[in-house]
Amino acid sequence: MIAKKGSDFDIILLTAEYYDDHPLSPAGVIARVLDASGFSVGIIEKPETKEDFKRLGSPGLFFGVASGSIDSMLNNYTPLKRKRQEDKYSSVTMMPDRAVIVYCNRIKEYFKPSMIVIGGIESSLRRFVHYDYWDNDIRRSILFDSRADILVYGSGEKQVIDIAERLKNGKNINGIHGTCIKSRDVPPSFEMLPSFKEVKEDKIKFCQMQVAFSNCKNLAQEYDNNYVLQYQYPTYTTEYLDWIYSLGYTRKLHPDSLLKMAKFSVVTHRGCIGGCNFCSIAPHQGDKIISRSEKSILEEIKKLTKHPEFKGCIDDLGGPSANMYGMDCENKCDKWCMSCAALDRSHDSLISLLRKARAVPGIKKIFVRSGIRYDLAINSEDYIKELSEHHISGSLKIAPEHFSPEVLKLMNKDNSRFDEFVELFNSLNRDKNQFLRYYLMIGHPGDCEVQVKVLLKKVKQLLNIEQFQFFTPTPMSISSCMYWTGLNPFILEKVKVVYDYNTKKKMKRMLLGDIYKSYSTAND
Repeated sequence: MIAKKGSDFDIILLTAEYYDDHPLSPAGVIARVLDASGFSVGIIEKPETKEDFKRLGSPGLFFGVASGSIDSMLNNYTPLKRKRQEDKYSSVTMMPDRAVIVYCNRIKEYFKPSMIVIGGIESSLRRFVHYDYWDNDIRRSILFDSRADILVYGSGEKQVIDIAERLKNGKNINGIHGTCIKSRDVPPSFEMLPSFKEVKEDKIKFCQMQVAFSNCKNLAQEYDNNYVLQYQYPTYTTEYLDWIYSLGYTRKLHPDSLLKMAKFSVVTHRGCIGGCNFCSIAPHQGDKIISRSEKSILEEIKKLTKHPEFKGCIDDLGGPSANMYGMDCENKCDKWCMSCAALDRSHDSLISLLRKARAVPGIKKIFVRSGIRYDLAINSEDYIKELSEHHISGSLKIAPEHFSPEVLKLMNKDNSRFDEFVELFNSLNRDKNQFLRYYLMIGHPGDCEVQVKVLLKKVKQLLNIEQFQFFTPTPMSISSCMYWTGLNPFILEKVKVVYDYNTKKKMKRMLLGDIYKSYSTAND
C-alpha cells in the first residue's frame, strides 16, 4: 500500500500518531478503504522535518491530515494545563500542539497548489466556532486556521472516498454529506447558526449555537462575509460497516503503538446513545447506534484465530459502550434513545453474539473491556450473568462519574439504579472473586467543594476506585459550553463553575485523601 514513490500516490495521509494496519487506527482504516476503492495511498506518520514532509512528494489528488484518535491538545496537556511528559511506559506519545494546523501550514509551505482534506476528531469537533480550553478563548473554525480545502467530520470513510472519486473525475467537491467547506454564499436549505462575531461577544449566543448543533442538519456560520457550511451527515448502515471491517487488516503495529493491548480487539458497533453532556462521541460518531451484523463479527473472529500471533484471547469485544450493541433504531427521529420506550434493552442480540463468539474454534477467552452502561445492563440479569461467567477477569469497570444529584443532572447522568446494579452484580459474583471498579469525575460544571463532600460520602462505601479525572472542556460538548458561559444552554440558568486551580487542587486532595483512607482501612 505504501511502496510507491512520489507523485505515484493518489493520496498521502499525514497523522500525528503512529500508523497501524488495524481497525482501531484512524489512519489505518482510511488507508484501507481508499486502497479498496482503487486509490494508491502513502502514509507519513509523525512528520517533523522538511524531509519528512517531502519524502513522498506531492499526491495526485490530495493530502489527508489528522491528529489521530485524540485531539492534540488533550493529548499533550493535563486537565490543569501542564505539559505531559512522553514516557515509554505510559500511553502518551507527544504531538505538535494543534497538529492539524501545523501539518497543513507545512504542506502549504512545501506543496502550495496541493489540495488538503482535514479530518479526525481534532477537525471534526472544531468545525465551527468553539471554546478552546487551552487558550481559554473562542477560536474560529479550524478550516480557516488550517487553510484546508474541505473538512470531513465523523469517522469519514464514505466522505473521503467521495472526495477522491470526484477529484479523480475532475468534479467539484462541494455538497458532500458529512463535510464542511468555506463559502461566499449560503444555500437556501441551510439553517444559520449565530455568527463568529455574535458568539465571541455574547455568551447567550454561544448557548444558542450549542443547542442548534446537529449532525443531521445543513448548517451555516458567518465569518466576516465568509461562511462555513456543514452538509448533513451521510447514512452509514450495517452493511457498510461490515465492508469496512472486512478489509483484511494485518494488525501489524508500530513498535511504539498505543494499540498493543488492543491488538486483537473487535469493534461491534459505532455511535453512542448515552447522551453524557461531557462526551464528544455524539457530535463526532453520532447519537444513534449502528451495529455490525453478527455474521461479520464472527467472520472477523474466525480470521483472528488464524493469525500467527493470536493466542486465543480477544482483547476486547465492544464499542463506545459495549452493551449498546444491537440497540439500533430504524426511526430517524430527534428523540433521545435512552428516553424512548421503544429502545430494546433486552440485550438479546448481544447475548447471542457472545455465545456464538465463544463457540468459535480456537477461542479461549473473550474480554469485554470497553466499558458498559450499567443503567442499561440492569435491565437484563441474563446479560450480567453472561459477563460474570465468561467475559471479565477479576473486575468490571463502570462509570458512575459522581453521586451529587446537582452535578449528575448537569452531566445528564442517571445513577438512580446504581445501588441496585451493584447489589445484583455482587450477588452473582460472590463465589467468583470478581468485583466492580469505578470511574469518577470532579470539576464538572456544578461541582465544588460542597458537592465533592457528597461524592466522598458515597466513596467511603466503595472500594476499588479505578481512577478519577478532572473534567477537561473539549470542543463542541455541552459541558464545555457550560464551563465557558456559566450557563445551562437549554434553560439559560446560571451554573456554578470552579475556574480557580487552587480550588481544583483542593478538591483533588479531598478525594485522594478519602480514597487513600478507604484503602488503608480495608487493608488494616
